Amino acid sequence: MFSQPLFFLLILLGIGFIARNESLIIAVIVLLFIKIIGLDSKLFPVLQSKGINWGVTVITIAVLVPIATGEIGFKQLGEALKSYYAWIAIGAGIAVALIAKNGLTLLAEDPHITAALVFGTILAVALFNGVAVGPLIGAGIAYIVMQVVKFFT
Repeated sequence: MFSQPLFFLLILLGIGFIARNESLIIAVIVLLFIKIIGLDSKLFPVLQSKGINWGVTVITIAVLVPIATGEIGFKQLGEALKSYYAWIAIGAGIAVALIAKNGLTLLAEDPHITAALVFGTILAVALFNGVAVGPLIGAGIAYIVMQVVKFFT
């Protein structure tokens, strides 16, 4: 019953409590629960293959709520576009989406890199109060850096 994955999850749970990171705590508890009740062989593959898309969908819903509630409309968008900050934000949004696209490519082509990306994300979440959107963006940044290194070698 006590295995390396279980031990690793318990360490992450401890880190989550020490860092007071609610997202990490909830994620680990959910995974431990699934593992302990024996549904890991059925649910983990689904979570691994679909989880990122589900997460992106939930984040997108959260971002669109102000539009749905009427807090943000065409008037606010028009006013915002008069600011150079808005144009910087548009550019940043485009850049992040393109970087994340490359991240999906890297994760599909080099799944072993996922361990390092997940570890980096866990460190950022636990130690620096980061947000766990990092693996996809991190994979995209890694992909770009790898392409630059490949170009020069």
